[in-house]
Amino acid sequence: MKNMKIFLFKIVLLGMFLLPISLISCTETKTINGEELFRYKTRDDVQSSPYVANGVVYFGSNDDHLYALDAKTGDIKWYINPEDWVDSSPYVVDGIVYFGCRDWNLYAVDVKTGQKKWRFFTNGLVHTSPFVSDGLVYIGSSDNYLYALKARTGKEKWRFKTRSDVGSSPCVEGGVVFFGSDDDHLYAVDAKTGDEKWRFETGANVCSSPCVVDGVVYVGSRDDYLYALKTKNGDARWRFKTGDDIYSSPCMVDGVVYFGSNDDYFYAVDAKTGNERWRFKTGDDVRSSPCVVDGVVYVGSNDDHLYAVDAKTGKEKWRFKTGDDVRSSPCVVDGVIYVGSNDGYLYAIW
Repeated sequence: MKNMKIFLFKIVLLGMFLLPISLISCTETKTINGEELFRYKTRDDVQSSPYVANGVVYFGSNDDHLYALDAKTGDIKWYINPEDWVDSSPYVVDGIVYFGCRDWNLYAVDVKTGQKKWRFFTNGLVHTSPFVSDGLVYIGSSDNYLYALKARTGKEKWRFKTRSDVGSSPCVEGGVVFFGSDDDHLYAVDAKTGDEKWRFETGANVCSSPCVVDGVVYVGSRDDYLYALKTKNGDARWRFKTGDDIYSSPCMVDGVVYFGSNDDYFYAVDAKTGNERWRFKTGDDVRSSPCVVDGVVYVGSNDDHLYAVDAKTGKEKWRFKTGDDVRSSPCVVDGVIYVGSNDGYLYAIW
């Protein structure tokens, strides 16, 4: 962590923290130059993607903890210690942080105290990230089920069975839950009832999490393709071929879909046609999911770097080196990037 005098000088000089940090946002107006603000050390890989809400950054570590840090200083506010890795990314809403754990549970924890409100036991690893909508929390498990639980109590409302591990995190849009499974399918399920609306078969596991925008769901597969499907019926609009598995979850901004592949490239593809706009070469797999802010794409790579790339041209603006793979997906709030690394640190970069 940087010297406190330097840190205070930067705050006075730039005035970046006069406004409170609120829920995760991709509508920023501050220039980010790739300088380290602080880092926080855990005892194992940080593959969980951070979530920032009301001045606090929440993230998990493979040291079996979920952490809550002051988003300005990196000082610890509290932590909770479940019984296994927390590589699931947290979701915060209505004073509760929800996260999965490889101890087979989904947890609901008070954001102020870190006290557990409830936990829900599945019959498998919970390494996907929860999604909360209309009073329900949705989560997948390696027991082959997607679950819908009441967000306040953890009581099960319904469950939907697939034929393999649900390793894709769900997304809810228009009353429908979209998620992938290792049975090679993307599913669309009624969010209230759990009834299947349609399924789409790819050529391999669907570990990428879907992105839904303007009636189209975008998702990657380990068959090396990114798919664009109609949300109404699952009909394919187009598919885009890369050179290897796609674990990265796509992000669509201003008519362009951004995503990474295990072929070491990061791609920008036209959302309407599926034609390539550009590709950016890193030094290893790109499993991190992108965040696009003010015309800049931020994404991690297994070559140990976080990259900032111009969204229009694909030209590198800067890179930030960590000590190991960056599989965590960056979160950008109030001019600061938060991202984890397999070197055991959570980084704050501005």
